[in-house]
Amino acid sequence: MEEDKYMRRCIELAKNGLCNVAPNPMVGAVIVCDGLIIGEGYHIRCGEAHAEVNAIRSVKDKSLLSRSTIYVSLEPCSHYGKTPPCADLIIEKQIPRIVIGCQDPFSQVAGRGIQKLRDAGREVTVGVLEKECRYLIRRFITFNTLHRPFITLKWAESADHFIDVERTDGNPVVLSSPLTSMLVHKKRAETDAIMVGRRTALLDNPSLTVRNWYGRNPVRIVLDRALSLPHSLRLFDGEVPTIVFTAEKHPDKKNVTYRTIEFTQDILPQIMKVLYQQKIQSLLVEGGSQLLQSFIDAELWDEVYIEKCPCKLNSGVKAPEISDNFSYSTEKHFDRQIWHYVFEK
Repeated sequence: MEEDKYMRRCIELAKNGLCNVAPNPMVGAVIVCDGLIIGEGYHIRCGEAHAEVNAIRSVKDKSLLSRSTIYVSLEPCSHYGKTPPCADLIIEKQIPRIVIGCQDPFSQVAGRGIQKLRDAGREVTVGVLEKECRYLIRRFITFNTLHRPFITLKWAESADHFIDVERTDGNPVVLSSPLTSMLVHKKRAETDAIMVGRRTALLDNPSLTVRNWYGRNPVRIVLDRALSLPHSLRLFDGEVPTIVFTAEKHPDKKNVTYRTIEFTQDILPQIMKVLYQQKIQSLLVEGGSQLLQSFIDAELWDEVYIEKCPCKLNSGVKAPEISDNFSYSTEKHFDRQIWHYVFEK
């Protein structure tokens, strides 16, 4: 269908804003007249012009707008934020038809933009490639509807379902290949925060930064109930903002914030509340096995990525277990397989 084709282009454009538009959603827009694309744009950076504005600006002959259709992956905003309402601009430019991928879940929009356009006599179609458009902004939707970050769990496991050998030193078994390691760093660059448990922090001494990909470093999060982790660890180097969840009060220091929670109660809801208050829209949990399993058991996750390696460890730290009842897909990277689970609510 023609409408699907143009909406797919909106989605392609929107992805160019990844890592730059947060806390706003990624949005793309295409303007079509007589079967030809005459303008297109996307939201480039938070605080700057929205996709619809950039698409309209790109049209050379503005007289064509009055007989054009604008396709946009997300409902045009109807409120004044850092920029004026896009719905008002569409009405002002006399664009007669608007095709929208999905409704905006943000409370200040939530159907108001659609209604404003219809009240102005415009023809509005909603729901073209809705599933794809919602997946595009899955972090934004989860944050604004569930009041928590979009949660991704990630680990690599051997063919016999171990993630590491039993050890007390800092020499972890490397299960990822150079390619899949690069993909992990890409995922880090696309997320707001990354989380590990105390054992992983102590034994692996990870940096949890983006090194094998271009992009920003996520906020680092570690659990340390008794504040027993040595401050010589890379997590405390002050180079990247770090949050420590602990049962003990401790003053903050350079780029390290200590947040007290009650460890005798369920800690995950407490952590989610803090991250929501910090406006962290996406969280990547990298380990260890016990922490990952706690998220799975609580059904507190949105996506899981498992790298399955051909080697066997025979014994060691068991990998987390997830039910095959969840929908999943697989992709192959040479001798490695990536299993991608999605928690469809």
